[in-house]
Amino acid sequence: MLTTATSSHPVVVIGAGPIGLAAAAHLSDRGLPFLVLEAGPAAGAAIAGWGHTRLFSPWQYNLDAAARRLLEAACWTAPDADALPTGHELREQYLEPLAQLPQLAESIRYDARVTAAFRAGMDRTRTAHREETPFLIRIENADGHSEDVLASAVIDASGTWSTPNPLGQAGLLAPGERQAFSAGHITPPLPDVLGRDRDRVAGKRVMVTGAGHSAANTLLDLAELDSTTAITWAVRTADLTRVYGGGEQDDLAARGALGSRLRQLVDSGRIEVLTSFTITRFSGEDALTVHAATPDGEREVTVDVLVPATGFRPDLGMLSELRLNLDPAVEAPAQLGPLIDPEFHSCGSVGPHGERVLAHPEKNFNIVGMKSYGRTPTFLMVTGYEQVRSIAASLAGDRDAADAVHLELPETGVCTTDLGGSCDAPTKATDVCGASAPS
Repeated sequence: MLTTATSSHPVVVIGAGPIGLAAAAHLSDRGLPFLVLEAGPAAGAAIAGWGHTRLFSPWQYNLDAAARRLLEAACWTAPDADALPTGHELREQYLEPLAQLPQLAESIRYDARVTAAFRAGMDRTRTAHREETPFLIRIENADGHSEDVLASAVIDASGTWSTPNPLGQAGLLAPGERQAFSAGHITPPLPDVLGRDRDRVAGKRVMVTGAGHSAANTLLDLAELDSTTAITWAVRTADLTRVYGGGEQDDLAARGALGSRLRQLVDSGRIEVLTSFTITRFSGEDALTVHAATPDGEREVTVDVLVPATGFRPDLGMLSELRLNLDPAVEAPAQLGPLIDPEFHSCGSVGPHGERVLAHPEKNFNIVGMKSYGRTPTFLMVTGYEQVRSIAASLAGDRDAADAVHLELPETGVCTTDLGGSCDAPTKATDVCGASAPS
């Protein structure tokens, strides 16, 4: 709950993506003042980078309950619950209308990149009166000007899109990786291979690295180009069973079909697979030579383009003066880490978790959304929606609602930490939305 000493300041939400805007909707629902700070020029700005990608979760899993109530009160019509949106459609049909609602729009600032969050006048070593001291959020505006904003609480929903994992072993950049990226041999994550980036990959020798859904989507798109595009799929794992997923046993049909289609392309020889392939360095000028360690010794593969799909990690630099309690392995909140660590968690969905599980020693500070899952690529939007609902209830002093967390995730059909989703019951629109507007 907010203290009397700090409650005169707004709750600052970092990021205007799906989870950040859901946080704003729940704070608005609770009557708490808030300020959303978005580094990009519009709501869901990071999604523009992968907007061409179609989600495997239908609309019913992608809408927050409080956000939906606000939208429907403004005569918004929800998309088909069973349709699969692209990232662009998610922005255009949901996030942008939500951000434009008067209840939210006046409290959202764009081109406001948060560079630091800390207690005003305190570093992490100071304890006396810490909980009664407001947070200070340092912002860098589009013109490079810095500005400080006071906050009663902070909800970090800034995501992980801006910090992709390196391609080298041990979580480090491989020697030559920066140079290969600068030379255009390595693309950004999730390139639009059927659209904007088609000429960059069509008819080329293309390697995709990574064993998640991003890799699967890119591989399937590459296979649609033409037969002259040579596709190599390099993964560190020795077994692709978990990568292919549960097929028909997956509760999300599109997710199951993703793995099934990928398996067919591999079995047919359209995609060459290199397993137990650990990249050690890059070399070459006109083409890219990928050097790797394998069980059979060193191997070199020469390609024209490499598409990285090795996941993302949280940027914790801006939180360096806050007291965080993070799982040492996956960099998620300490209580959440063991529930999602792929080294140990399997066969079943992540249990419901809200403010208590996400709490840090720094009172009234929470990391939510994809960033809350640290280095674990197992997150779906609905998980974040329940996180921020619980946190907003806690900040409002409604402990019972904060602790009454509900999250029912569809099974993946395979013993894995694969992505899951859930949905809130849709809120029926009021009769006024069907009436003619007054003349």
